[in-house]
Amino acid sequence: MTLLIVGATGTLGRQIARRALDEGYQVRCLVRSTRRAAFLKEWGAELVVGNICNPSTLAPAFEGVTTVIDAATARATDALSIKQVDWDGQIALIQAAVAAKVEKFIFFSILGAENYPNVPLMEVKHCIELFLKESGLNYTILRPAGFMQGLVGQFAIPTLEGQPVWMTGEASPIAYMDTQDVAKFAVKALSVPATNNRSFPIVGNRAWSGREIIDFCERQSGKEAKTTNIPIGLIRVLRQTLRFFEWSWNSADRLAFTEVLATGKPIVADMTEVYQVFEIDPKEIGTLEAYLQEYFSRILRKLKELDYEKNKQKEVQAAKQQKKKKMMY
Repeated sequence: MTLLIVGATGTLGRQIARRALDEGYQVRCLVRSTRRAAFLKEWGAELVVGNICNPSTLAPAFEGVTTVIDAATARATDALSIKQVDWDGQIALIQAAVAAKVEKFIFFSILGAENYPNVPLMEVKHCIELFLKESGLNYTILRPAGFMQGLVGQFAIPTLEGQPVWMTGEASPIAYMDTQDVAKFAVKALSVPATNNRSFPIVGNRAWSGREIIDFCERQSGKEAKTTNIPIGLIRVLRQTLRFFEWSWNSADRLAFTEVLATGKPIVADMTEVYQVFEIDPKEIGTLEAYLQEYFSRILRKLKELDYEKNKQKEVQAAKQQKKKKMMY
């Protein structure tokens, strides 16, 4: 089996590539830049240059491919819009897969995408789900809620460094999952026939509110977070303002996601059947507590090592100064 991974340089995609390679799959990655994706080649993946936003570049990537795992999505820092990547690009990718007669297409959507037609990313993800189902391809749709990796920059680092931690009032609690665990489900779907032509939530064991995560970060770091609450109304005004300028449409579309959080409803799902279908033991899936504990343990240990080195350097410098003074007298 030759597996094509799209979005392999992203936070989730690289974990999928790593796991697929570790399990012995022949992995090909569609990348826009071989330099940026050099680590994938070092791991053992084949790189093919192409871009889902440029359909004419896709055919070579599909030569000999039997299965596709699609983890591509527009990044907040991208110049390309959600429409260009998550709609136009995804349509082109699915059409290329149909033309290549691939045996299976695994797509990442978002939990509850069908419930928010006014949120661009959610609406697009839901429409792509429908398009994929009608394409005739054998598919599996995975619907995560949020990734633990994003919490480091959002909560952990600001708490450690005394920077503001931004919150949006009583935002919806989210059942985050580590991308390494999400990758387990994606790769497992390759070999489990019961996942064919079905959609599955892929979420953590419980939903965490922003306040709960901040409290946990404070306990782990021994520091008090500087929290700043941003009213949902202010974000809505900002989004409307950004829509006036074409260059800021991407930012405006992403700010719309706060409408999902503004409901206050937990973003979570029952995973009992999912674990059974994928033949994965829930005990193998990491918790948010363990993830953040490991992060803080590693960072605090590193900080202690740096402090030790600084102190040693000071002691050496002081000894040199003392020796110099003795020589002078």
